[in-house]
Amino acid sequence: MALSGFILLDKVAGETSFKALFPLKRVFCTKRVGHAGTLDLRASGLIIAATGRATRLLPYVEAKDKCYTFRLHLGYETDTLEWDGDVVEQGDALTVSRAALESVLPQFTGDIDQVPPRYCAVKIDGRRASDWAERGKDFEMKPRRIHIESLKVVGEGGITEGCSGKEFATFDIECVCSKGTYVRALGRDIARALGTCGCVSQIRRHRIGKVNVKSAVRGEDLTREHLKSVEQVLDFPVVKLDADQMAVIRKGNWIPWREPVEGAEKQQGRGDDCDRLVFAADADGNVQSVCRYEPGRICPKIYLGEDE
Repeated sequence: MALSGFILLDKVAGETSFKALFPLKRVFCTKRVGHAGTLDLRASGLIIAATGRATRLLPYVEAKDKCYTFRLHLGYETDTLEWDGDVVEQGDALTVSRAALESVLPQFTGDIDQVPPRYCAVKIDGRRASDWAERGKDFEMKPRRIHIESLKVVGEGGITEGCSGKEFATFDIECVCSKGTYVRALGRDIARALGTCGCVSQIRRHRIGKVNVKSAVRGEDLTREHLKSVEQVLDFPVVKLDADQMAVIRKGNWIPWREPVEGAEKQQGRGDDCDRLVFAADADGNVQSVCRYEPGRICPKIYLGEDE
């Protein structure tokens, strides 16, 4: 059976998230790979990929909060909401200070409704919105509820080559947000709150949950030694079971459990269906299953170990 676990990739700008997985297939000799959280073509940064049975856990990874940085270009807007797209609006020159920008950012923290970009992977009548946009079709993007934990300005006045419109100010912003957030749309909406238009560049994802891009590897440098165990990426509590208990879990049955499991109370996360999830490990400490902890028992949910 193929090795199971997570791989932390540092995707380069200009490479699709799908193409970023090619080294995994080669190194681990399997087609059973996947990833959590697609990055735009021109974005860079952390992708958490999985191989083998660990692919079953990707929805839990994708549900984690994420941290990005991006450059906001004020003064023009493009069809893709990226700095080098076709200009659809050129704004008048305005003086926007860092203080003015910081004054509108609180409008975009907490639970907010966001309209995704027209160029995105959201499905409209069975096809990606970007496919319809490229064909010149008229369609409506419906707003989605997202959560922005924090926004802060981390720099200003940066230069990005290849801007297709005339910008009059640039700011670098850090954002911590939920699954489903479009950074390009966030930049558009912040610009509009300032009374102008805008687009973004240099989107980079630095963190997913507790995992930082500093621990990631470029695809060309990937080896089998970079495989991470599931508990190194997901922070579910670990309970150790004896051989008899593990045999019951393996067969899909629950076991009695009278001891409290620290950290298995209502686990924090938005829409990640991770209430009271625990890793069940064998006597050697090897995680074999994801289980749901309930008062008085542990119930199997996803088996990760090898078949007998």
